Amino acid sequence: MCDTPAQHASAAHPSVLQLAALHHFRTYIDIAVVVVVLAITNLVAHFTTPWASIATVPAAAVGLLVLVRSRGLGWSELGLSREHWKAGAGYALAAVAVVTTVVVIGALLPWTRPMFMNNNYATVSGALIASMIIIPLQTVIPEELAFRGVLHGALNRAWGFRGVAAAGSLLFGLWHIATSFGLTSSNVGFTRIFGGGMVGTMAGVVLAVAATAVAGFVFTWLRRRSGSLIAPIALHWSLNGMGALAAAMVFHLST
Repeated sequence: MCDTPAQHASAAHPSVLQLAALHHFRTYIDIAVVVVVLAITNLVAHFTTPWASIATVPAAAVGLLVLVRSRGLGWSELGLSREHWKAGAGYALAAVAVVTTVVVIGALLPWTRPMFMNNNYATVSGALIASMIIIPLQTVIPEELAFRGVLHGALNRAWGFRGVAAAGSLLFGLWHIATSFGLTSSNVGFTRIFGGGMVGTMAGVVLAVAATAVAGFVFTWLRRRSGSLIAPIALHWSLNGMGALAAAMVFHLST
């Protein structure tokens, strides 16, 4: 039986296997660095000074982008290639349309309306500022750049899409632990269901981690399907931004 060209090359050049092993090792190092930086960023942003949350996550996302670019990840691997902008925009429009429809229906139905009564967005002006400025610049774009861009690209090199979907979604869920401690206390609907105190707080954390892990999987699927960060950014914004606007609308209708 004749050897294939790949078998012949490997047999003739043992250094090929060593280079492949080194490449995989560097990829795992990149993943570890990204995860550690994201963990530290999360702690600094949510457990130090209030001002730290404004710039910490965006700065970390940009820093990680520069790092992995220097390590050889291409624009296409990061979801930032121009060739996928058109596909990304198409999926983005569809995602926003679906979420907007669901949110509006949910906000109008009496039995689901309390779920939108978030005290953080009780005024229309506050909801507009949050949805159009704070949420996109401080949350959506940096998180998508970090998770569906940098982390996605590194994980995909190591384990392919299955690894991205599993590890990336889980890490995205865990990322939201710090922001979920006040979930039940600030939301009228969740407070009615889970109550207050420690039990309500822990229920809110578990619910938030599970929900954001599922959302992370959907974002990852959109990223892979469209090849662009535009689609997950649009879906992420519509979930957060439209939720803020819906909260203001519900408060306005209830008064």
